[in-house]
Amino acid sequence: MGRSALWGLVIGTLLMSALLMSGLVLSSPDDATATSVVATLIASGMMGVVMGGVPGTLVGLVVGAIRHRSRPPALPPRPPTLLPPLPPLPPVNDRWAAMVGRCELSVRRVAAAVTTVPPSPARAWLERIVAQFAAELPDVRRIADLGRALGADQAHPVAARLNTAVHDFTSFEDEVGRVALQLLNQTSLDAVRTHLEVLEQQLPHLGKS
Repeated sequence: MGRSALWGLVIGTLLMSALLMSGLVLSSPDDATATSVVATLIASGMMGVVMGGVPGTLVGLVVGAIRHRSRPPALPPRPPTLLPPLPPLPPVNDRWAAMVGRCELSVRRVAAAVTTVPPSPARAWLERIVAQFAAELPDVRRIADLGRALGADQAHPVAARLNTAVHDFTSFEDEVGRVALQLLNQTSLDAVRTHLEVLEQQLPHLGKS
């Protein structure tokens, strides 16, 4: 609005001053001296402000008010979109994961021990036993997932079941080491058959317990 009023003042003053000055000059063409011209300019400017500037200012104010009303109202800023909180990450280093990791370590150690045995029918038998041993790991993980889901404490049957599995896995790891040591010196199947049969009987069977 202020800018419209200023433009109305300037335009109204200039137009009215120009009209007044031209009228005064035309009314007395013979007396057009330098002094009279300056006086005419001053008089025209003063009258232009009063007769043209003031009405022009009023017109500018009206035009500015109309333009201001015609503008669409400014929309308030959008509030920031709040994202839902992320779910907490599962505890990957809890005691359930630690017990599962101990069973996985036993499987890796047993598999590494078999690779030290010279190829023979006895080693092939031992590899089949180790494959059955590794197949028990999914049951270990399921027991751990159940205990984690229940928030079971140490006294819960699920915790006791998994502790037993850890004990069985570590004990079987030791037995495989003893048999692998026998196979390093005795590659004959008949010489180590009894050791392999006993070892096969000691396999953990979590899915059947």
